[in-house]
Amino acid sequence: MAFMLPTVIFALVILFIFHKLLNIKNEKKLNIKNKKKLPPGPKGIPILGHLHLLGENPTQDFYKLSKKHGPIMYLKLGLVPTYVISSPESAENILRTFDHVFASRPHNETAQYISYGQRNLIFSKYGAYWRNMRKLCTVHLLSNHKINSYRSTRSEEVALMIKSIKPSAQDGVVVDLSAKVSSLSANLSCLMVFGKKFMDEDLDKRGFKSLVQEVTHLAATPNLGDFFPFFGVIDIQGLTRRMKDISKVFDEFVEKIIDEHVQTTDQKKTKDFVDTMMSIMQSGEAEFQFDRRHVKAVLLDMLVASIDTSSTSVEWMLSELLKNPNVMEKLQKELEEVVGLDRMVEESDLDELKYLNMVFKESFRLHAAAPLLLHEAMEDCMVDDFYIQKGSQVIVNSYSIHMDPNVWPEADKFLPERFLESNVDVRGRDFQLLPFGSGRRSCPGMHLALIIVRLVVAQLVHCFDWKLPNGIQPKDLDMTEKFGIVTGRAKNLMAIPTYRLHN
Repeated sequence: MAFMLPTVIFALVILFIFHKLLNIKNEKKLNIKNKKKLPPGPKGIPILGHLHLLGENPTQDFYKLSKKHGPIMYLKLGLVPTYVISSPESAENILRTFDHVFASRPHNETAQYISYGQRNLIFSKYGAYWRNMRKLCTVHLLSNHKINSYRSTRSEEVALMIKSIKPSAQDGVVVDLSAKVSSLSANLSCLMVFGKKFMDEDLDKRGFKSLVQEVTHLAATPNLGDFFPFFGVIDIQGLTRRMKDISKVFDEFVEKIIDEHVQTTDQKKTKDFVDTMMSIMQSGEAEFQFDRRHVKAVLLDMLVASIDTSSTSVEWMLSELLKNPNVMEKLQKELEEVVGLDRMVEESDLDELKYLNMVFKESFRLHAAAPLLLHEAMEDCMVDDFYIQKGSQVIVNSYSIHMDPNVWPEADKFLPERFLESNVDVRGRDFQLLPFGSGRRSCPGMHLALIIVRLVVAQLVHCFDWKLPNGIQPKDLDMTEKFGIVTGRAKNLMAIPTYRLHN
């Protein structure tokens, strides 16, 4: 079989060139037909287009390219026409003015396996199924009423985390804050979605956080199968194989949970999210196709999205506070004034903590959990006099927007005070700050995330003083990113606590 390899490669190259010429021809026809030009962009190379310009962190690569080529930039990633959006004005056009055109998601080869063929919310194509499933999740898991019903659970779990850190504070021992926060996030997510907590070994020896991070990393890794459909079945990079392996672990885990719920459903006084999903499936009353695959896809969606985004946001916020001790001191002073040193922070305190709100806005600006907002054009469209063709991939790079010096003076600095006289919010109505996206595909769990992130950060900062280990100076704290759908820290955040409260 080895002698056939050169022939196969030659045939693929010829096929690629044919597609390249065909796409160039089509683009010229489209430009003539619409008498409009494509957005500017860098020069590409045959077959690869602009893939060679993307390194380990495409978010940063898109940002650097946009500074040269403008707020709407055209790239060809293999055979996929791609438009990168890098300004608040252009983002508003995509996410508000033409939201109905760009509400779908592009194909993601590796994510097919963890999402059961794009049957979840994150990767699902826009349509009746997605609208109904989002409504179901919002009503039964993410409504204000449901979120408020878990307030005491959040309080108990956060208190347990604080209790687990106290011995280290007594002995002056280094704490792995990343591990503590991710464990808390996993517990909260499992309690809300599955009705109980699980140990890491219940999922896999690699643990919840590790597997979730690998999923978000693999789903965001440039996959030749996405850019050259012919490579989808070959899996040259091994990404599909790795995602299949993880998918099998998650599938067995969720199957076990569903079976347990089916067996005990009659014994329960109150139903959790799994019970609700199964009862809808079994009733046959859903207005769309709804079988066990759909249930598992959405359950994993809720688990993966809630664990990684919240814990990552907390890690970055704590990192910035450790890197900026003056900000930490101001926040602790506010906590002392509002809460006092005789008790822990409660959720009812959060709206009174004005400086905390400025801190989390600034942290979300510099460290949006998911900086690349992926969309797909469902029809031909004109945006800012540029032609965007149906089926194209559209990427709103919120990092570029958040680092725009015309919008944010001294954009590279952590300055919470910039929000002192500002009404700019994170909920998607202000397009200069988009940590949760905007429009139809904005994050459905945003309200819950805002509560958890603020509560956890406030509690950790209120209960403990923190210093970096091994004599590391704040300015030298490693802030290297690890790229993925969720962009987290490359290294775990480590710090030494000292208990502050009187009780």
